Amino acid sequence: MKKILLSSIIILIGLTFIGRLSYLQVFRHSSMQVTKDTAIKAIYDYPERGYIYDRNGDLLVANQPAYDVMIIPREVKELDTLEFCKLLGIEKDRFLKQFAKAKNYSPRLPSVLVPQLSKKDYARLQEKMRKYKGFYIQKRSLRYYDTHSGANVFGFISEVNDYELNENPYYKLGELKGRTGIEKQYEEILRGRKGVKYIQKDRFNRDIGPYKNGILDTLPEQGKEIKITIDKKLQEYGELLMNGKRGGVVAIEPATGEILAMISGPTYDPGLLVGRERSKNYTKLYNDSIAQPTYDRSVLAQTSPGSPFKTINALIALQENVITPETKIQCYNGFYVGNKKRGCHCGGGLRDLDVGIYKSCNAYFAGTFRKIFEKFPTTDEGMDVWDKHVESFGLGNFLGSDIPTGRSGSIPTKETYDRMYGDNRWSSSYFISNAIGQGEILVTPLQLANMTAAIANRGYYIIPHVLKEVEGKKITNQKYLEQHFTTIDKKHFEPVVQGMANVYKHGTGRGVQVPGIDIAGKTGTVENYTRIDGVRTQLTDHSVFIAFAPVDNPKIAVAVYIENGYYGGRYAGHIASLLIEKYIKGKITRTDLEKRMLDRTLEKEYAKAISGEPFIINERVW
Repeated sequence: MKKILLSSIIILIGLTFIGRLSYLQVFRHSSMQVTKDTAIKAIYDYPERGYIYDRNGDLLVANQPAYDVMIIPREVKELDTLEFCKLLGIEKDRFLKQFAKAKNYSPRLPSVLVPQLSKKDYARLQEKMRKYKGFYIQKRSLRYYDTHSGANVFGFISEVNDYELNENPYYKLGELKGRTGIEKQYEEILRGRKGVKYIQKDRFNRDIGPYKNGILDTLPEQGKEIKITIDKKLQEYGELLMNGKRGGVVAIEPATGEILAMISGPTYDPGLLVGRERSKNYTKLYNDSIAQPTYDRSVLAQTSPGSPFKTINALIALQENVITPETKIQCYNGFYVGNKKRGCHCGGGLRDLDVGIYKSCNAYFAGTFRKIFEKFPTTDEGMDVWDKHVESFGLGNFLGSDIPTGRSGSIPTKETYDRMYGDNRWSSSYFISNAIGQGEILVTPLQLANMTAAIANRGYYIIPHVLKEVEGKKITNQKYLEQHFTTIDKKHFEPVVQGMANVYKHGTGRGVQVPGIDIAGKTGTVENYTRIDGVRTQLTDHSVFIAFAPVDNPKIAVAVYIENGYYGGRYAGHIASLLIEKYIKGKITRTDLEKRMLDRTLEKEYAKAISGEPFIINERVW
């Protein structure tokens, strides 16, 4: 019995030693445990971020070398602060602030003291840094842009903040992270994974070699390269056309939902937000409250769609069998709401669907709108049906695109008018402006382009997106492959598309035809009011235009919104037609029109809007 007890004790002790040794070898030496050991220093090796290419394989975003001056606070010895600051080219106050921040983060872990030195500065400092204990230079890469366009698409990267450090243990103080755009949306794909080397230190805090012979060291993994749906040449050309203009332009490939161009005007060179001047440049751009170059109008600007929305009301009326393409409505150079006359510029006369669209007859669509609601016993029921149809085109919601910012727009509901007028105290005449795309309807240029793509596809859309391939493999996310069908039967689209095609042949867009390309489009003029000295004052109208081409096999759908751009066939219509020609033909044949759009700006209009100066709108066609 004693022998068995003794043997059991010996075995138990042996197992305890084995277990403890296993813990020390396996668990205690994990990377998480090692970083907490004050006798071990971690040196990180940062990978390059993944390259970004356009849909045709043209380089958009690459990397360039840069260098950070690092600090380990507890290793810093006495130094001539003024001399050191002069060497680094920084103010003493900044040095002390960064030193305190690094020490607060961790006295023994490295932090960035001065980020993103240029190669020239690095060469100058490399040898001199050795005399300053506790400081060293670490290589990293910064973004390099092979284009001056696309800032709103790419976004930018910047240092992680305190909140992000607490939320995500992957990041360390001074590291960079995608802040907006593609850089934010696909951060984990683009950033790669940093490598690390662990260095053993002796009791005098001197490096004595790799910890555990480097068994826990890891190599960096470069970020994955991605191909996006943007067409580099189209994006660059569109931004040139938006010179001196404010607004948003979005072009989509209807069959795939791929975004070909996403333009916000005014914009800025993405290279401004790289390097040591990034913070200063961003502050300057962000604080420009007049031009607002950091405000992405392509996904954030919410405006009335104007006459392009007439196409949706036409489709709803056809689906609900309240009109046929041959149904005629009389236009008396306008239409009446009670005793008040609303104007129309079509010239008056009997209008059917085709003429109503290509002449953009307000009276025709007011009458059509009334017919939709007169079908139902109550306006509540009519509004529910109308809402369902409108929202099936992706309006009034965020769509779910992989653009990490944006607004949902707004489609009014029965609750909207109950709040405004009271329950059961309103009828279609109360919101008749919705018939012509004014009223309470708000859309973004991205939503307007998606709506246009749904019409081009005769009844469906694919959620707009910018990611095309990762490391040469096409995206497999079903979200960006699935067809979303509208509530409108396919047969009803043809008469509306025909009317849109006649906009170019006989109607409000005949001045912006493109030789050799059949285009379907719709002009829009959005009334623009503001308050000046407490008085509601009309300013220059906004110019809106939607189009897709070719009519029978659409390759591109475009929505253009130009603030204070006069009527739809003027600035917006011209820009849309030039973009379509550029994309389909690869060149511009109407060079005189191109020159006008490149040279002419709307800066005087914007100045008038700011000053509140009264003025008369010149409706001259050119």
